[in-house]
Amino acid sequence: MKLNLKRPLAFFDLEATGVNVGADRIVEISIIKLHPDGLEEVKTWRVHPEMSIPLEASLIHGIYDEDIKDEPVFKNIAQSVAEFLGDSDLAGFNSNKFDIPMLMEEFLRAGVVFDLDKRHFVDVQNIFHQMEQRTLKAAYQFYCDKQIVNAHSAEADTRATMEVLLAQIARYENQEWEDKKGNRSIPVVNDVEGLHKFTNINRPVDFAGRMAYNEQGEEVFNFGKHKGKRVEDVLSVEPSYYSWMMQGDFPLYTKRKLEEIHSRWNAKKQAERQVAKPIQPKPVEQPVAKADAPKAQPHKPYNKPYENKPFKKKEEPAAPVNEDMLKLLADKFKKG
Repeated sequence: MKLNLKRPLAFFDLEATGVNVGADRIVEISIIKLHPDGLEEVKTWRVHPEMSIPLEASLIHGIYDEDIKDEPVFKNIAQSVAEFLGDSDLAGFNSNKFDIPMLMEEFLRAGVVFDLDKRHFVDVQNIFHQMEQRTLKAAYQFYCDKQIVNAHSAEADTRATMEVLLAQIARYENQEWEDKKGNRSIPVVNDVEGLHKFTNINRPVDFAGRMAYNEQGEEVFNFGKHKGKRVEDVLSVEPSYYSWMMQGDFPLYTKRKLEEIHSRWNAKKQAERQVAKPIQPKPVEQPVAKADAPKAQPHKPYNKPYENKPFKKKEEPAAPVNEDMLKLLADKFKKG
């Protein structure tokens, strides 16, 4: 089937270091430019993102740091990309939410003018989701070929959900499925543990999706400036991030799981410090053997210091009584 075009339609797809439009960078861009006369032009660029590609992203798109170490940065190819797109309308899968916003971020960083006004945008994913609705009502009709009676009442919706699961197990029995990495399996099985693994593909830690498990089973942040980084690593280099989240507007269960990780990390650090600096036991004082005890010293009399007493004049013998002394006495005591 030939598309009825009035001007070129550029289908394009980006591979990037992640899905954070503001922080992540393009590592590959491929464009198929379809002209009104049916002519196709195809161009693909590999890009050095000026940052390391997280392993989680590399495992999905297969592009590693080694693959792009000699490629140009986006700023050096931005003008060529803009000129190739020209006045084309833009099309992609989930392009309205991811590819177009990320491409515009890169153009703005590079200082290249790329006007989106008067262009048309065709997001193929939106056609898929709107025409093949992903509601319980649509699922019940698709799998069970029935309409829900008393739709949106709790019991009716719950029973419909149960019937849909039974129909899914029967429909996909032994049907192979391929994940984004090319791994093949038969995921829809009549086993709750198997269904749990398949229905928790994103492996959230806290259900709100603020944290998730990586391939190694380690908790990583799934949002913001630390997206893709191990939670424990962030706690080590930026401890205040923990306080910010615990005091912020996050779900209580998210805070609970973060607190568990923080407690485990803190205990690990305490243990590492104990190993690095073992506590030295205090030396035990040994009692002195009797044979080695110092001998008692003989008692020395206490010598009192000299007392500064008042000096007494040495007494002399009395003089003998003579006539003069008697006369003096008589004069003293004679009667008048």
